[in-house]
Amino acid sequence: MFKRVLVANRGEIALRIIRACRELGVESVAVYSEADVDSMHVQLADEAVCIGPGPSKDSYLKPDRIIAAAEITGADAIHPGYGFLSENARFADICESSGIVFIGPSADVIRMMGDKATARATAIANGVPITPGSEIIHDPDKALAKAKEIGLPVMIKATAGGGGRGMRPCFKEEEFKSLFQAASNEAMSCFGNGDCYLEKLVLNPHHIEFQVIADSHGNFIHLGERDCSMQRRNQKIIEECPSPLISSEMRERMGKASVSLIKAINYQNAGTIEYLVDEAGENFYFMEMNTRIQVEHPVTEEVMGCELIKEQIRVAAGESLSRHVLQASPRGHSIECRINAEDPYNKFMPSPGTISLWYAPGGKGVRVDTHVYSGYSVPPYYDSMIAKLIVTGATREIAIARMKRALGEFMIKGIKTTIPFQQEILNHPDFENGTYDIGWVGRFLEEKGL
Repeated sequence: MFKRVLVANRGEIALRIIRACRELGVESVAVYSEADVDSMHVQLADEAVCIGPGPSKDSYLKPDRIIAAAEITGADAIHPGYGFLSENARFADICESSGIVFIGPSADVIRMMGDKATARATAIANGVPITPGSEIIHDPDKALAKAKEIGLPVMIKATAGGGGRGMRPCFKEEEFKSLFQAASNEAMSCFGNGDCYLEKLVLNPHHIEFQVIADSHGNFIHLGERDCSMQRRNQKIIEECPSPLISSEMRERMGKASVSLIKAINYQNAGTIEYLVDEAGENFYFMEMNTRIQVEHPVTEEVMGCELIKEQIRVAAGESLSRHVLQASPRGHSIECRINAEDPYNKFMPSPGTISLWYAPGGKGVRVDTHVYSGYSVPPYYDSMIAKLIVTGATREIAIARMKRALGEFMIKGIKTTIPFQQEILNHPDFENGTYDIGWVGRFLEEKGL
């Protein structure tokens, strides 16, 4: 096992990793920007190192500063969390060349699955269904010709994209070229790579992702699925496990496909394979693989009775997956709400500022993952998520009732949050019936004139 793990992230995921390290008897090192000096992960780590100014490009996205922090503190491994450098193959290479273990898959696998066009080809080679699409196309005229061949509507996707960046749906031929250029420009700005490809747009699908994890001892498993269809502009708002849509037969097919894929690429550590499931719930299509831990991993932990961050650390240290993980079976239902510092009734504008009152809900089946507290100032530089509220119950109905109760207990003053909007969603018959898809939030906002 490692002696010291450096946490190359911030916020709730940094705190989550520090807690896992402590329970494993491993020392933790936090890195932080000048804007995060008062963040809870800085206070609770065994050691903390400032790596630069507030903007992430000057701190959390600086591999040299993170490696230097690891070297001066004697860390023998780095956990990247999610976002920032978590899917950066070059950073994984730098860790290896520096004699520091990257807690995640190999750099080669990150490259293979991080490039969406290559990931699609890998899925095809291993019999995993994909939507009709194209290879990378640079010329807008050739791309339009291919779009006509596939048949509109299509989704224009950046091969290096993520988090909804570099993606544009196109329904009309006359809009295609401008949308193609917009997707490419956004991808170049965000990821330094403007390459795009096309996929047939599946109308009114569900977004289903499978949690996978594997070790170096020949264990390749999945831990069930999460339904992430409740999203706005490709940003998830509410997630649940298991999905209320898919049948047990569909679950088995998707699980087998997921395990087959990670075996084929000799994947190690935790990851997520994302699929679109059609409106009828009869067909599924590979979308992409995230070679890291996901924001919404707690709902899987609660239903499957495991701790994924600990398993990531064990696997990276060369240990096998824990017996209880290998034998895990689902129990109950779990729902997560991402609590964001945003004003949902003003185009979801970010709402940084000082939290004058913070009171988190509790009680049976309620979990809150957060790094904030009363008096904490939410900085303007980062993702707006300030907490994850996770509830678990014996049934989906119990979990929904528990989430409504927990959202009602949450008290946050001084900033705007997404809680009122999530309360509206939880009380809507479509959510209660599980009859929502990835376009539901957009239609709901249109109906409300927002």
